[in-house]
Amino acid sequence: MNQDKMHLVNKLFNNETIRTVWDKEKEKYFISVVDIVSVISESKDGRKYWNKLKQRLKQEGNETVTNCHQLKLKATDGKYRMTDVVDIEGMFRIIESIPSKNAEPIKQWLAKLGSERIDETFDPSLATQRSIDLYRSKGYDEKWIAKRIKGIQDRKQLTDVWKEGGISESREYAILTNEIYKKWSGMTAKQYKSFKGLRKESLRDNMTDVEVALADLGELATREIAKKKKPKGLNENIDIAKRGGRIAGNARKSLEDEIGESVVTSKNALNYEYADEKQIEMN
Repeated sequence: MNQDKMHLVNKLFNNETIRTVWDKEKEKYFISVVDIVSVISESKDGRKYWNKLKQRLKQEGNETVTNCHQLKLKATDGKYRMTDVVDIEGMFRIIESIPSKNAEPIKQWLAKLGSERIDETFDPSLATQRSIDLYRSKGYDEKWIAKRIKGIQDRKQLTDVWKEGGISESREYAILTNEIYKKWSGMTAKQYKSFKGLRKESLRDNMTDVEVALADLGELATREIAKKKKPKGLNENIDIAKRGGRIAGNARKSLEDEIGESVVTSKNALNYEYADEKQIEMN
């Protein structure tokens, strides 16, 4: 399945031409502001409309303009030119700033999402059911979904143990997760995603059942060792993460010795394949 554009953007704009680009370093999609403005405002000159809107947003102190930067995007004449782009959050902020009937369906959709998230704070089971429904819509079977939900619960138990050991920043959680992954798979989570040809998609959602089992074993082993040893701070927790990951790595080696092939595969669950973009050039 070739995916040159982000599905969400296509859906929101009824398959209008909205240029998007993937930034590998930031692991984000960026979207052409002029394209967004042109479709939503129905202006004959989207660039001129955006220049006026940008001035108004600056005067209002809107952070969207501050966070807006430029990337080279392909124009209709086939040449690449520096173009104002924003991430997903910035895209919605701009849409909310445009008084147009074309923006109303998206604004209503955003309002509905906001209402649903508030409902989930009062009844967390709604979030779980939403996840189950999403997995079903993507074609995952019931047994896989049940295992995935349990895996999410197990992961929460691990992060709780890390929190007790003084881990609080998302950067630290990522470091520890990478140490587990490196010891059993030979790759960080980011490298593993790249190996499978993924971008924003969940790595776990695109693992085979054996890969998931090894990932789970590494995290479960780390959790149990940490509960026993009670490490404090990042360095001590890194040592425990390596030990937990090594247990999963030993299990992987034993299995591969028996079957004679690697259990770490580049395949992903939904056969994603992205067309290569030209190298992104930052301003």
